[in-house]
Amino acid sequence: MIRSICCIGAGYVGGPTMAVIADRCPGIQVTVVDLNAERIAAWNAPDLSQLPIYEPGLDALVGRARGRNLHFTTAVEAAIAGADMVFLSVNTPTKTKGVGAGQASDLRWIEASARQVAASAQGHTIVVEKSTLPVRTAETVQTILNAVPLSSVPGAEGKTFSVLSNPEFLAEGTAIADLQAPDRVLIGGEDPAAIEALAAIYGQWVPAERILRTNLWSSELSKLTANAFLAQRISSINAIAALCEATGADVGEVAKAIGADSRIGAKFLKAGPGFGGSCFQKDILNLVYLCGHYGLHEVAAYWQQVVALNRWQQQRIARLVVNRLFGTVSGKRIGVLGFAFKADTNDTRESPAIRICRDLLEEGAVLQIVDPKVSERQLAQDLGQPAGAGEGSWQQVAEVQQAASGADALVLLTEWQAFAEIDWAAVAAVMRRPAWLFDARAKADAAAARAAGLQVWRVGEGADD
Repeated sequence: MIRSICCIGAGYVGGPTMAVIADRCPGIQVTVVDLNAERIAAWNAPDLSQLPIYEPGLDALVGRARGRNLHFTTAVEAAIAGADMVFLSVNTPTKTKGVGAGQASDLRWIEASARQVAASAQGHTIVVEKSTLPVRTAETVQTILNAVPLSSVPGAEGKTFSVLSNPEFLAEGTAIADLQAPDRVLIGGEDPAAIEALAAIYGQWVPAERILRTNLWSSELSKLTANAFLAQRISSINAIAALCEATGADVGEVAKAIGADSRIGAKFLKAGPGFGGSCFQKDILNLVYLCGHYGLHEVAAYWQQVVALNRWQQQRIARLVVNRLFGTVSGKRIGVLGFAFKADTNDTRESPAIRICRDLLEEGAVLQIVDPKVSERQLAQDLGQPAGAGEGSWQQVAEVQQAASGADALVLLTEWQAFAEIDWAAVAAVMRRPAWLFDARAKADAAAARAAGLQVWRVGEGADD
């Protein structure tokens, strides 16, 4: 029976996942560890609105469980030593140099975590891969765990390990709901007792039929494949959106028609500025690398095109803004509505807004950016330059009215609900004419914007003449 869990990594996966486990399993002590002292301090902040991650419902979970059976600490070794089960939830970014650069996952933090577990664990420990990992990473983790010279480690007598794969299938913005009522929980492993120990934890709130058991390799590959398929649908509908704009069709109507087919389904058929987030691009590129490694070059090229189309969509939107504003945006003010990669999160990793804004800055635009959850510090990091003034600069503003002040155009890039409720008469009154709304999410009230005197482009619908 599992009485104590340690999770290495207090990020977007580790924090919410452990909060839900602690909430649903009050008899298990759950400790989240991270070497980033600033992040741990934020998780322990008395004001729950200061948590390092924004997810609807997360603050309530942390408030109920923190200090009872949910703990956040930088004391990594002690937490591992006291744990029956250790989750590895560290970052696995795409490599930037060396073999596989630009495609393969950088597993340095997974390796470091495995070595830390090998050194600090006591007795039998179940090690659970929670990070998204390449196929057969569990083999590497198991090799590291088994390689520790037991005679040189105090208290290591009888130290044994079982390795499981338990990939996350969370969508940011709905992560808590996804964890509380998952479509499925996938557990891959070779040790039946370890598999059932983890299944018993999830079984305290997840129906038994939704807990799937596979071998390690199938579990690892299932995560990559799920994200690749979802991203593929986004690139596919964006490709059709461009065709709709050229022909006069409406991508919303097309998506509704094809989504009514039970073989296709309606989800992930919303045209927009492309996919973002921590997983989609990284996982597809990892899949591309793996296919190439095994000599499946045609398969690799197929999945590579999903990423290429996504980048093209973002470049297309930036070019469209420039072209509609008489071929130049140099010195022109452009209000940017939303910067997070999707609504209801403060995560900007691989956000479409980054590439679109950078392209506009390179053209000399002056950006006025509003997002309810993204900080100025994060904006500066993502845009590669601090806030400033003059051509090719940006500044953060607090509300849509300020983003529109003196602007030639507004570009809606994140589907925050507030952007569906804009007072377009008031906004249009402070813009320079002729004024444009470029709605890359089809979120705004286009009719109201037009009635206020704006020209409107919506993704997949073409533009006003």
